[in-house]
Amino acid sequence: MRIADICTRHVVHIGATASLREAAETMRTRHVGTVVVVDQPNGERVPIGIVTDRDLVVAVVAEGVDPGSLTVADVMSRRVATCMEDQDMFEAIEIMRERGVRRLPVLNAKGGLAGIVAADDIFGALGECMRDLGRALTRAQAHEMEART
Repeated sequence: MRIADICTRHVVHIGATASLREAAETMRTRHVGTVVVVDQPNGERVPIGIVTDRDLVVAVVAEGVDPGSLTVADVMSRRVATCMEDQDMFEAIEIMRERGVRRLPVLNAKGGLAGIVAADDIFGALGECMRDLGRALTRAQAHEMEART
């Protein structure tokens, strides 16, 4: 199964110069725990970082820092693990495992942001595959029983 088939296409993104307060408000209003930090050098939204709600808690709240005094660039993870939309789901799993992440921004052929895939998306897709396999086994058993009667 291709990543393009399971990723979320409406990615919440923000610029690196935005304040952390703005990032937190965006997460709250859009009901997400992650924002992808993008730059737009040639019209394509290119991921340059990622900020999670955990980043805000660990790097800002726990440290007692005013989120209005920092920008997204101050706390974003800069080594963004990504995958291509034409990659196989198992390749994305391998990237997640190697990089120790649960979310991957998905890139189009031009390197622009095309979506985001989370471990939950992959769990859902694998669940559907397992359900389909179970149905195939049930049908095979039914066909065998019909053939023997």
